[in-house]
Amino acid sequence: MSSIYKQPGPDELKAHIYPRIGKQSRHTLEECLAALEGAKHCLTFASGTGAITTAIMLLKKGQHIVAMNDVYGGTHSLFSNIVSRMGIEVTYTDLSVSGNLEKSIKPNTKMVFFETPTNPVLKVIDIAAVAKAAKKHGDIVVVVDNTFLTPYLQKPLKFGADIVLYSITKYLNGHTDIVMGAILVNDSKKADKLKYLQGVSGIVPSPFDCYMVNRSLKTLALRMERHKESGLLIAGWLDMHPKIVEVLHPGLPTHPNHVLARRQMCGHSGVFSFRHCGGLKESKKFLCALKVFTLTVSLGGYVSSAEIPSLMTHSFVPEKERLALGITNSLIRVSIGLEDVLDLIEDLDRALRIAFQ
Repeated sequence: MSSIYKQPGPDELKAHIYPRIGKQSRHTLEECLAALEGAKHCLTFASGTGAITTAIMLLKKGQHIVAMNDVYGGTHSLFSNIVSRMGIEVTYTDLSVSGNLEKSIKPNTKMVFFETPTNPVLKVIDIAAVAKAAKKHGDIVVVVDNTFLTPYLQKPLKFGADIVLYSITKYLNGHTDIVMGAILVNDSKKADKLKYLQGVSGIVPSPFDCYMVNRSLKTLALRMERHKESGLLIAGWLDMHPKIVEVLHPGLPTHPNHVLARRQMCGHSGVFSFRHCGGLKESKKFLCALKVFTLTVSLGGYVSSAEIPSLMTHSFVPEKERLALGITNSLIRVSIGLEDVLDLIEDLDRALRIAFQ
């Protein structure tokens, strides 16, 4: 836990000279995450947003990003309000539609950024197709936020992505007790640039948080299997509920990207969204009636959670854009935890009955 490292001499510096530059517990975690991802390099950060910000620092003023229009609200806010002020242009488009990327690429495009599945409407993006299209136009970096799935369920680098991002806060840690992010990459030159940016920006995690995540990774497979199984069961139950209009879960055959999901993913996690037949009033009543689910913006922990994106995680997104994306007041996003499935179904059923009384 020390913040100083004794050196043998002024011209004989060890690998660890200052915690912002390097720490053994952090390096151990980074090696473990790289092994899980099948990546050559991993860098960890103080948050998922810190990881995204550092990846954006690879770009220069006057360059251009093509981003999926359905991204986490915090990422949308970062791109629209901060990145744009850096002189970097961002164009939003639906990357799940073939041909949209090519239409959005400009001579100064240097990055394509997306989540898959997306947050919160769970569209699945064909990583290999995006990577192939991007590489036709030169050195465009393909960045995939893989937070929803972890390397246990999807490995974007294998499909041609250049950079994989994580909010470790979510499934990788899974215990709702730390905040952290990560970047994984195979290209050594990019890794060196990112490592420099990591050090000079100081967006690094604490040694204790690194210890906590190393602890959590030991149960990753066990947890993800439970999230996957419980999430699909509950999504199927909701799909048959008379008050539910639509369930957005890639594992359901009714999902428009189900075939792609089966090819690209090894199952889905516990995060999905659904639409009920009511409006804002019913959404509020439903969320307030839940007892087992926690009303919160975060996800991916052992505790099940629920939220309304239009008022919470995606409130940063302008209303017109939200509605165009399908983020209406009847859309609820849930994260299925490790509790008993029947307890969770009973909680959802009771809350829906109260909401529509």
